[in-house]
Amino acid sequence: MKVHRNCCGLDVYKQTIASCLIREDGSGKTYKEKRLFGTMTQDLRELAQWLREAEVSAVAMEATGIYWVPVWNVLERAGFHLLLINPEHYRAIRGKKTDLKDGERIAELLQDGRLEGSFVPSTELRVLRDPLPCQAGRAPV
Repeated sequence: MKVHRNCCGLDVYKQTIASCLIREDGSGKTYKEKRLFGTMTQDLRELAQWLREAEVSAVAMEATGIYWVPVWNVLERAGFHLLLINPEHYRAIRGKKTDLKDGERIAELLQDGRLEGSFVPSTELRVLRDPLPCQAGRAPV
């Protein structure tokens, strides 16, 4: 059973994002489109625009280091339903790792509702948890 007709899986790296968009038409035929995006703000806005144009209902990404944070922030502001998946849980499901197909595999698992999301605090809590920037010559309190 498909939970999401239009969804996207993201495999986030330091300088690139491998994405796979899965769309299902009215007759139930599935189409996949893969794209690479950069990780700069303008690139993330282009990713959000691409997802919006495809009428994506959900986006899943793997929680790798801190690289997912800016992607999450931009897509959250754009109004997407987001799912941050734990790499350990994802590895247990996906079987053998293949870098080029990770975005596709994440999208397939998301579409079928087989992914569990990790807890991500609200924007307000994330702002409060960020370390305060250092002021000229003073260490953070």
